[in-house]
Amino acid sequence: MKAAVVHGKDDIRIEEVPTPRAGAGEMVVRVRASGICATDVKTLLGQGLPKNLPTILGHEAVGEVHERGEGVVGFELGERVAVYPIAVCGECYYCARGRHNLCLHEFGLGHGIDGGFAEYVRLPRQIVAIGGVLKIPDGLSFEEAAMAEPLSCGLAALRANRVRPGDTVVVVGAGPMGLIHLKVSKWAGARVIVADLMARRLEVAAGMGADHCVDVSRVSLQEQVMSLTGGAGAEAVVISLGIPKVIEESLPLVRNGGVCNVFGGPPAGETIAVDPRWLHYGEVILTGSFASTPADFRKALHLIASGEVRVEDLISDRFSLDAMLDAVERAKKQEMIKAVVLP
Repeated sequence: MKAAVVHGKDDIRIEEVPTPRAGAGEMVVRVRASGICATDVKTLLGQGLPKNLPTILGHEAVGEVHERGEGVVGFELGERVAVYPIAVCGECYYCARGRHNLCLHEFGLGHGIDGGFAEYVRLPRQIVAIGGVLKIPDGLSFEEAAMAEPLSCGLAALRANRVRPGDTVVVVGAGPMGLIHLKVSKWAGARVIVADLMARRLEVAAGMGADHCVDVSRVSLQEQVMSLTGGAGAEAVVISLGIPKVIEESLPLVRNGGVCNVFGGPPAGETIAVDPRWLHYGEVILTGSFASTPADFRKALHLIASGEVRVEDLISDRFSLDAMLDAVERAKKQEMIKAVVLP
């Protein structure tokens, strides 16, 4: 089969590799669409490269059942499916508490095993056993279904942010995940302020329902947020950028008793300064969100299929597998919102 194979930092090659086979409890899916995530781009830039190279990235995969291993039931060959990408043990401290994304033994697509930037992808028994393979409802396109994984991450963050109807949410960064935070916060009934340096991204955010868009290259975000909240600050601040300076500058945007969520993954070894008196006397919750649980994934697919959360407007570009190198370069240069690879 054809695949986009990562050999090292900034080194991805379109190659012919063996087509995977399904072992006991496993499945092989013919990939029909796979989203490009910011994590994929950061990995190619050398941040968190897998230990075992070469490998195939891509964890936002959907497709058709191609092969079922011994013991796999409930799926027909050719059936359309979406894939939760994290293989978890289902038994550790975190899995027992429903926090599968923190599983002590986790691995997954593009993270320990080959991912979805290929014509076929093997799903280990841990993903199948946890209920991580979901049937795509009729009428839902493969491209829309591929947005279930990033949307599930937004839903996980929304849960951590404790957003209620009428709350004000500040989203710092209007990249693809920032736009997803906008969408889930609006779905939850919040007023949403989106901040970014790029005017064209703010235009997209406005078109997706942002109540206020702030160009931080022109005005002070803190002044704007305080003006819009009567000097109190926002109930929730989602920092969808992994830049320590931006994280520090965003902390004062949250009101007393509010939640500040570091969603964007910073580079290893970076630190920020936090005033402990601010945390203590303001009873501020400083947290982070990483990935999602199978329950978040199921909910995300349902919200997309029901039309409660639109995702088709997130997809700005489509690429064939042969054009994967061009897709990665454009993603690095922030020349698109969200791209999907169509093998």
